[in-house]
Amino acid sequence: MDERRSTPVTYEAPPNIALVKYWGVRDRALALPFNSSISVTLDRLRSRTTVRFDPDAEDDVVELNGEPARGGPRDGVVRMLDRVRDLAEITDRASVVSANNFPTASGLASSASGFAALAGAATAAAGLKLSPRALSQLARFGSGSACRSVFGGFVEWQAGRRADGRDCYARPIRGPAHWPELVDLVLLVRGAPVKEVRSQDAMQASVRTSPYFRERQRELPARTRRIRAAIVARDAARLFPLIMEECDSFRRACETTDPPLDYLTTTSRAILDEVHELNRSARRPIAGYTHDAGAHVHVFALAGDLARVRRALAPISGVERTMVVRPGPGGRIVRGASGATGRAGRSRGTAVRARSTRRAR
Repeated sequence: MDERRSTPVTYEAPPNIALVKYWGVRDRALALPFNSSISVTLDRLRSRTTVRFDPDAEDDVVELNGEPARGGPRDGVVRMLDRVRDLAEITDRASVVSANNFPTASGLASSASGFAALAGAATAAAGLKLSPRALSQLARFGSGSACRSVFGGFVEWQAGRRADGRDCYARPIRGPAHWPELVDLVLLVRGAPVKEVRSQDAMQASVRTSPYFRERQRELPARTRRIRAAIVARDAARLFPLIMEECDSFRRACETTDPPLDYLTTTSRAILDEVHELNRSARRPIAGYTHDAGAHVHVFALAGDLARVRRALAPISGVERTMVVRPGPGGRIVRGASGATGRAGRSRGTAVRARSTRRAR
């Protein structure tokens, strides 16, 4: 590997919050979801990851949030590195340093931003220049929702229909500037538990055991179309009830899993109840909640209603802090890879398929 290809590359990617959830894959090897999903990429929050390939290293070295990675978190990073090595036709081990500026493994999509940042940094450090579509296809092998964090604004991950997964990728619906009045009040719940079961395993338990899962799949196409249309039209009165309906559907699939998956705390549930009460008292939908597989809650509102929403939620005990975020930009290289070429010509714009990975040493 020449010196240019061993130059470290730093890539940062934001988390996203799904307005239409993906929960369950129809093909684990190819990371193909049962349904398409829609998300908002968030500003201010990010994972920043630096990757350097070293021809003299004996093993991959992985640091996450200032600590050596071990067990499952390290294994996931190494599997992604192996995919990149396979694409670039190299055998060099890598050093990876990654950190988040928000809580990890607590339902704020740190795996989405983390694996999007890892895919972006590792491919660039290996001399590859993937198209955004191909990068999103690669990122999903680390975490499905990572494919959406490649892009900014409002993003749809198309489930696709092909058995080989070539039509499964994320794409922008509208950019981050499309709806500047839309804000996301993120309520970080005190004592939110770190997930003991990885989402990738938990969702497959829902596929196998939830009696509601199939009904949810029948409901999703129409709801997804309505949510997409509300985003395009910037229609909050339509969007907020729909995203709450979708969030409740996701939670029902979790709670009817055997054993049940309950990610919320008493504080989380109080927030959901207060949003319903707020809308009833306003006699219009001025806010809409959603959450992922964790206790933290996102409450969407228009900027003009934000102060009223915050006042209504302020008395709820157990909220550690709040953040106001907006639709933000997608992933980007922040250091390194200037002029890198490597074997980019062969990989540019191509679909990233599942393939056997190999250990060279």
